[in-house]
Amino acid sequence: MKVYTTAPLEDPREARTLYPHLEEIGYDGAFSFEAKHDPFLPLVLASEHTRRLTLGTAIAIAFARSPMNLAHIAHGLQSISGGRFILGLGSQVRPHIEKRFSMPWSRPAARMRELVLAIRAIFARWEGLAELDFRGEFYRHTLMIPAFDPGPSPFGPPPIYTGGFGPLMTELAGEVADGFFAHPFSTRESLLANTLPALERGLAESGRSRADLDVICATLVVTADDADMDRVVLAARKQLAFYGSTPAYRPTLDCHGWGELHLELNRMSKQGRWDEMTGLIDDEVLHAIAVVGPRHEIADRLRERLDGIADGVSLTHNRAPDPGHWADVVADLTSARGAAARAPGG
Repeated sequence: MKVYTTAPLEDPREARTLYPHLEEIGYDGAFSFEAKHDPFLPLVLASEHTRRLTLGTAIAIAFARSPMNLAHIAHGLQSISGGRFILGLGSQVRPHIEKRFSMPWSRPAARMRELVLAIRAIFARWEGLAELDFRGEFYRHTLMIPAFDPGPSPFGPPPIYTGGFGPLMTELAGEVADGFFAHPFSTRESLLANTLPALERGLAESGRSRADLDVICATLVVTADDADMDRVVLAARKQLAFYGSTPAYRPTLDCHGWGELHLELNRMSKQGRWDEMTGLIDDEVLHAIAVVGPRHEIADRLRERLDGIADGVSLTHNRAPDPGHWADVVADLTSARGAAARAPGG
């Protein structure tokens, strides 16, 4: 299982030092995400200051951009990084697309599917494999002249990953994407009951197998030195209370018979009772969704959580990012992986 993380950047200039540090720690890859800054810009700096680290967006907001725009950015980052780039895309939600980005919103799963196929059609034109003649419901690309054609990438087109949670968005990843980012508001049970079956339906639709899709599970990690553990646990409860109040994420709670918890969290969120909501995330809920424990036990607990499900794990805790970036956990995960590979039959 490969090990990733999302780099917590308040200032894009920090990419010059943060990503090399993540590479030194031993991560297989590190992602940027779309919040206060464009997610692509830090990866340009990261590409110049790292040598082996896989770099990607997890995620860039797809519907804020056109397929041509995304194709050009991805082509450039693939070249700058020497073939280490992953184009990770997500949909965001309707109010942000319409009111923040002033872009159209409709049928998000169908739109995302078509957007991925449109980018692939553009890549095929630049690789000299086909003329550009993409005509879809949402996107149309039929013009490419030499002045705007960058030509084949020396490293080939970058892979395209999509993120999602609901069945339709998850299924389309199985059908058209190279990889899938699973949301951290997931338990082992919900991944097995909801996520993997949807991916399998998409794979079957495209005639592919599970081996054709890279699955990376973003996983909330709750660990710290003893003196700081209470703060990290409280931050995790706050994050889970926020997720649990969102209707789209209720299926995870339903898997455990906790649907009433969602209703109460949602009601309290509308009343602005955020601090009180935190108290509803008891230890049973916390430990089902997050991986919690002493630092030396986290690697084993991550493997127990994701064995047979994920090809990679992305360590995350948005509300209490670990300043050491879980270096000891990464070392435990990668050393165990190396030992397994060296074992007879490994």
